[in-house]
Amino acid sequence: MSTPVPPPGLPELPVTFRPTRTRIVLLSTGTALLCVLTALSLMLETFTTGDRITFIGTGLLGLGVLALLSRPKVVATEDGVTVTNLTTTRRLAWAQVVRVNLRAGDPWVHLDLSDGTSLPAMGIQTGIAKQQAIADARALRALAETHGTGSSST
Repeated sequence: MSTPVPPPGLPELPVTFRPTRTRIVLLSTGTALLCVLTALSLMLETFTTGDRITFIGTGLLGLGVLALLSRPKVVATEDGVTVTNLTTTRRLAWAQVVRVNLRAGDPWVHLDLSDGTSLPAMGIQTGIAKQQAIADARALRALAETHGTGSSST
C-alpha cells in the first residue's frame, strides 16, 4: 500500500512548523550564558562555594527560560493539528480549525476554532523570519482547508 501524495502546493504530512532561527538564537544565547557564568564562577578565586553555585544556578535558570521560549511548534498530521505554546499543548481535529489567521502586525498565527474561540499558534511567528512565517501560515491554511472545514483570512 502506497502513501497518499499531497495535492500540489501542500506539504507532506506529518509536518512540523517551528521558528527555527529564533530557536537557534535562544538556545545558543542560553548555552553561552551558562558557559560564561560557569567559567566566571570557577575563575574568580574570591568566590565561595555558595557564590559558585549561585552563578551556575543562575546560568541554568537562564538556559531553562530560553529553552521554554524556544518550545513553540505546530505539528500537522492526517488527524489534525497539535499546537505547542510556551506551557501548554493542545490537540485539535481538522474540523475544529475554522480559519488560520496571520494578519499584518500579528506576532504569530491565530487559529479560529469551531467553538468560537481563538488559539494562538506561537510555532509560526513573524519575529526573525517573517517570510518563512508567511509561507508556513499559507501552508497550514491550505492544509486546514483541504482536511477540515476551514476558510482563510490574511
